[in-house]
Amino acid sequence: MKVAKEENEGHEQSRKRSYGGNGMKSEISILIVDDESTMRNLLEKILAREGYQMHSVCDGQVALEYLENHKVDIVISDMKMPKMDGFELLKNIKQHHPGVGVIIMTAYGDTYTVKDALLLGADEYVTKPFKSYEISLVVERAYWRILSSCNQMTTEL
Repeated sequence: MKVAKEENEGHEQSRKRSYGGNGMKSEISILIVDDESTMRNLLEKILAREGYQMHSVCDGQVALEYLENHKVDIVISDMKMPKMDGFELLKNIKQHHPGVGVIIMTAYGDTYTVKDALLLGADEYVTKPFKSYEISLVVERAYWRILSSCNQMTTEL
């Protein structure tokens, strides 16, 4: 396992972990955005076992800066964060990075939050607390939905 750490302009360190040996999953880059380090670490651990390339940041603004300079396939974002909430981050990603899939996480069983996020373009959602297999399935569904959408756009051209 290879771990590389990098500073992100005075913000909390952004972590990247590359894991090989899992076929295509090792080519998929996931950015986790959550203000709780425990949740970021848990998601990294779960998805690392699946073989994904992992990055994590502590807030939406750092996520947007990261997206400007790195290839990311899927963003997994908490909805309730200080500075920039998940709705604002989702809108920004869909406007400036439309090919990036977004999975929202919410600890709130509020169906309106989920519906609003899906209407704004979220590809999937997961409600906390979740089981490790649930997040793995949601990521896989989101990836295949994005891939299918990209293939459809290519075919139309």
